[in-house]
Parts: sequence; C-alpha cells; structure tokens
Amino acid sequence: MTDSHTSGQHKDREAAAAEVRRMWQPTPSWTQPDPNQSPDADQVEETDEQEDALSRTDSWGVAPKPVDQPAPWTQPQSQPAPSWTQPAAESGAASWSQPEEQDDELAVDGEAASTGAADSAAPETGQSTPVFGGSSFHGSGHDDQGGQPQGGQPQGGQLPQGPAQHAAGQAGQPGQPAQPVQHGQPGQPLSQAAQQFFPQGVPGQQAQQPPQNLSYRADELIQALPLPREAPAERGMRSVLKLRPGSSERSERIARATAATAFRRPVTIVVANPKGGSGKTPTTLLLSGALGQARGGGVVAWDNNELRGNMHLRTHDTNSRSTVTDMLQAMPMLTQPDARLGDVAAYLRHQVAGQYDVLTSATTTYAQIEAKDFDQIHRLLSRFYKVLVIDTGNNEGSSNWREAMKAADALVIPIKWKSLSCAAAVQMLEELDNQGPEAQRLIRRAIIAVSNGPGDVNKEVEKQLRPYFESRAAAVVDIPTDMHIAAEGPLDHSALQPGTRRAALDLAARASEQITIALNTPR
Repeated sequence: MTDSHTSGQHKDREAAAAEVRRMWQPTPSWTQPDPNQSPDADQVEETDEQEDALSRTDSWGVAPKPVDQPAPWTQPQSQPAPSWTQPAAESGAASWSQPEEQDDELAVDGEAASTGAADSAAPETGQSTPVFGGSSFHGSGHDDQGGQPQGGQPQGGQLPQGPAQHAAGQAGQPGQPAQPVQHGQPGQPLSQAAQQFFPQGVPGQQAQQPPQNLSYRADELIQALPLPREAPAERGMRSVLKLRPGSSERSERIARATAATAFRRPVTIVVANPKGGSGKTPTTLLLSGALGQARGGGVVAWDNNELRGNMHLRTHDTNSRSTVTDMLQAMPMLTQPDARLGDVAAYLRHQVAGQYDVLTSATTTYAQIEAKDFDQIHRLLSRFYKVLVIDTGNNEGSSNWREAMKAADALVIPIKWKSLSCAAAVQMLEELDNQGPEAQRLIRRAIIAVSNGPGDVNKEVEKQLRPYFESRAAAVVDIPTDMHIAAEGPLDHSALQPGTRRAALDLAARASEQITIALNTPR
C-alpha cells in the first residue's frame, strides 16, 4: 500500500507538469486509428505487458481483464503512449498506470481512474467496491441532481473521467468529486495540481473582463449639460457693470419668453365686450404688437365687426387699402394649394413697429359678414399665421360674433372702471355661462384687460367689481393710461410709454399661459 500510494503522488506531479506543458506547447496532430486494421505484433505485445502490469498492481484482488475482451469504453491504441516529457493531446492527459488513449471522443482511461480511486478514496470511505467491466470504480456518493455519482463513477453508458481529471481531484481532499476542466482555452480555470505552478494564472490565458452595459438616453444627456449663463443686464447701471439683471428685468425676460411659446397648432385669441368704447380695438392692437415683437412675427389682428369697425383708423396704412370684403372676393384664388403668404399679405396691413399684420373690416354697410364668411377667412389665416387676435363687434347675436367665440382658445375682456363698461362685461360672462361646458371653460381662462383713459377711473366701481372679476377670470391686467392711445390715432408701438409696453407684454404672457393650459387639457 505504501509503494502504491507513493507512486500515485509521483504520477500526480507528472500529470500536472504535462498539463502545464500542454497549454504552452502546440498540440500535436494525432492520427485516428483505423478500426478495421489489426494491430501489429509490437502493439499486441505491449498491450499484454500493460495488462499484466495492471493485474499485478490491482490491490483488491479483482480478476484481471482478458486481452481479447477489451472494455466497451476503450479503443485499440494506434501508437505507443508518449512519455511525460512530451506535450499531451487536448483530449487526454498523461497516465501513470497505462498508455494514454488517442481517441478524440474517448479521451479518458477507465483503468487509471479506477486504480487511482482504489488507492485513495476506497480505503477512507469504506464503501463496497462494485465491479463493472472487470475493473473497480469507487465513488463518494451521489449529487443532488438525482443519480449521477460524484468522484467520477460512471453510471449507465457514461464514461469515467480521464487521468488528469482524476489527478486534479486527488490533489485536493480525498473523497471530493473531481471537476472536469477544459485546458488550453482562455478563461478556463486551472486544476488544483497546476495552480501550484501558476497561482496567478497562466499569462495570456486570463479571462477577459466582460464589457460594461452602458446606456444613455437623450434626456439624461441634456440634463447633464451645464445650464447657459444668464445674459447680463441690458439697462441701467447693471448693464454698465456687466452684472446680472435685477428682479424687474428678469421678470420681463420671463414674460417675453412666455409670450413666445411655440404652440403645436395655430391659436385664436378673441377680444370681446358688447359695450362700445370699452377699449376693444386698442387692446387688440396692443396684444398683437406684444406677441409680434416677442415671437418675431406670425401674428395677425383681424377686425371681425359685422358692419364697420374702426381698426382701419387705428393702424398705419402701409401698402394696401384692401378690406375683408376684397379678401372674400379673392377667396377662390387664395384657397388654391399653391397660394403663398405673399398672396394673402396683399390684402393686409403690415405694422412695422409691432411686427404684425392687420385685416380691417368693411368700410361700407352693404357687405355684412356672416358665419360662413368667418369660417373661410379663419381657415385661410390659420394656414399662414400662428396667432390670430380677433377684435369683435358690439352685437352678441350676430353669427360671426358667435363663431368667433367657438373658435377662441383664449378670451380677453377689455373694461374701464366705469359702470356701463363693467356692466356689459358682467352680462356677457353670464350669457356665456349658459352656453355649455366649453363656454364655461373659456370664462375660467379669460383675462381682464383694464385700460383707462384720462378721467375714466371710478374708484368706487373698481373697489366693488375688481374682486368679482378676479374670482371669475384667470387674471386681471392693468394697462396704464397712455396719451398716445388716448389720442385715438394710429397706434404705434414705438411711441408707447415703457410702462404701457410692459403691461402689453404681461397681457401677452397671460394669454399664452391660458392657451397652453387649453391645449394640454383634454376636452
């Protein structure tokens, strides 16, 4: 037993050395033996000597296997086994008990595995030695998978493990299952016997690190970008010192950016109050000019009076004296698919200071605008303009007035702090409140624009009615008295007071906010 055990340790070292050399030297090409060719006399004689050696080294008294009855898992050898100093094939390992098998599929030796197991595992475990094919196989039990023996014991038609695998298992603790190792491939672990030569792994054979899964989204990258620095102040001492703007200038920038909101479709703002002289036309022009300057164009102001309005008197006559009547007559040409903005602009007045266009009402009483006329003009202007600001007449019962309310995305109600102007606005709100849910939502999004002329303010009326309008509408914007507006001539944005322009910008920002709410609220 001592000689056999010592010989087993020596052969373990030989198997480990052969395994390391196999990884570092090219694998020799082996020729598969011809099963139909009979072995020569030298090979038969060598096989007899090996069988005799196995019968002498069998320490358990098992009958030696006859030469003419080879085990079903073995194959006839085609050439002598290489010595331990030669590189071994990838499909097998050097054996200390008998020559190495050369078959690629059966790269294991059952005789060496059975002898090695008998020398180390069987005496310690004390289990019985089942006889299979004339050789003894010993295992250390079964795994949890339901029947496969551990320690390399075959079952059914399975093959035993090779000598190198057996040696790797015996290098650890006795009785432990031998783990099959595939050598010569990057990333595969070394056997326990080979780890003593390369504890850090074979150079060039280490497994590559798996690539990290990195994913980026556009919104994450945009949020990671640094925010742009705020532009310095543009007026006052802060502009001279290149400082940040103050609270007043910063709020003005916010209002301008809100007024320039990019809507997903053309929008309509209606300016309405049945009382004449309440400031509808000046409020329409102020709002259109503020939106045009903030957005850089794309705004049209439309006088939707059914008979005769006065917008043609409050705007500059630039390049056209055409009215809505002329546009209706040219409607067959303007509605063609190849119609251009320049074709429509020939019937409009462009206001340079406010960067908006104006469509005036008819100047004669025989051309009254109906609902169908409103629909044609509204569709045409919506093709070429982003924002439509509509000035209405004084007749709530006219068909074009009602069509304008149906098309409105936001409602602006101009008033003066006078009894008649406020009473007409309250009556209009009550009438709209009875028109259904759409009109009620329009009231909640309404903006009250207070524009007073010289001597138009009644403190008592303002004290009583301001809380009412603030509770019914979304906001109340006060436009200061401006003598340029009170002159009742063409309204020029460049001639307005800074406070008036600032109030008009606030009005445009409030209207844009309500339009955004309307577009994002499902109906």
